[in-house]
Amino acid sequence: MHTLILIIATGFYSGFLPKAPGTWGSLVGLALFFLLHTLSLPVYLSVVAGLFVVGSLAAGEAEKILDNRDPGVVVIDEIVGILIAMTAVPMSPLTMALGFLLFRIFDIAKPFPINFFDQRFHGGLGIMLDDVVAGIYSLIILQLILFLVF
Repeated sequence: MHTLILIIATGFYSGFLPKAPGTWGSLVGLALFFLLHTLSLPVYLSVVAGLFVVGSLAAGEAEKILDNRDPGVVVIDEIVGILIAMTAVPMSPLTMALGFLLFRIFDIAKPFPINFFDQRFHGGLGIMLDDVVAGIYSLIILQLILFLVF
């Protein structure tokens, strides 16, 4: 069971790749978006919601297995966050690059209220929430760019 939890929590072990595990996890999330982008919006959102629930549980258990609070190798939060950022975004290299860039900026910079969730919530839910908010910020900005420019 520990193996399955770590596979989920670390994004198929992408979180163990050298340097910047959040970036690797975000790239896994983009690959997943590539596979999911043709789903209807309700189905897409259901998949993302399901990944959020499973990810919260897996991230919390991974903390216990690894005996480390919010371990860097846990990247399911980045995967869910970038899937949120890419919600209802037409799939193209440009939109994927913009979504990736925006999400990484918000995930790293952690402006309010992202930093609030990062500091105040713990366990699996705490690991997930700051990236969910970063994904929402990225989604809003990306949708504005698409509306105003394209």
